[in-house]
Amino acid sequence: MKVILNKDLSPLGEEGDVKDVAKGYFRNYLYPRGIAVPYNEETVRIFESRKDEIEARKVEKRKDAAGFREKLEALELSLTMPAGPNGKLYGAVTAQTVAEELSKQGYPTERKRVELPGNSFKSVGKYKITVKLYEGAAAEITLTVLAQEIKTETKPAATVRRGKLRPAVAEEVAVQESVPSETPITESPAMESSVEEPVPVDIETPVAETPAE
Repeated sequence: MKVILNKDLSPLGEEGDVKDVAKGYFRNYLYPRGIAVPYNEETVRIFESRKDEIEARKVEKRKDAAGFREKLEALELSLTMPAGPNGKLYGAVTAQTVAEELSKQGYPTERKRVELPGNSFKSVGKYKITVKLYEGAAAEITLTVLAQEIKTETKPAATVRRGKLRPAVAEEVAVQESVPSETPITESPAMESSVEEPVPVDIETPVAETPAE
């Protein structure tokens, strides 16, 4: 269906533009928010009477866009992101990331107006990004992505404790403990005295008989 835009809506159009849209889109979104009205004789007459007013606002928007463009292009934008030793980011820089950073620095920017080559950056370095402005005007910004140093903590070597061994390790320890140690046995004095010594046997010495007198 044909409608007349009552407000600017990127990328559909600007105030006063005549557009063809789906009926559901108009009924559920554009009309309830006052963004567009149906195209008919009455609405055309109303917008014709507002033509000079609408054009004056457009002139003002062009001036604002030109001033905003100068400020953006003079901006030195940089982001510090977590990255690995090879410069690979743990994540990515997206249009949303850039829009949020611009807003933090006092330059409110909608995410849909930010264009990044390849849609995102995944490594440190310098990049050119584009911010769309009013009526096709755009600002080109240099973005520097820096690496954030990530400190890693060195953990002490794990101590093996009884009761917390893995099943295989626990079984090995149990086997080792069950084997008797090969400690030499020292004989005590008591043991030495218990050995029976040979008892001397008395041998009768024969008596020589004397001859009878």
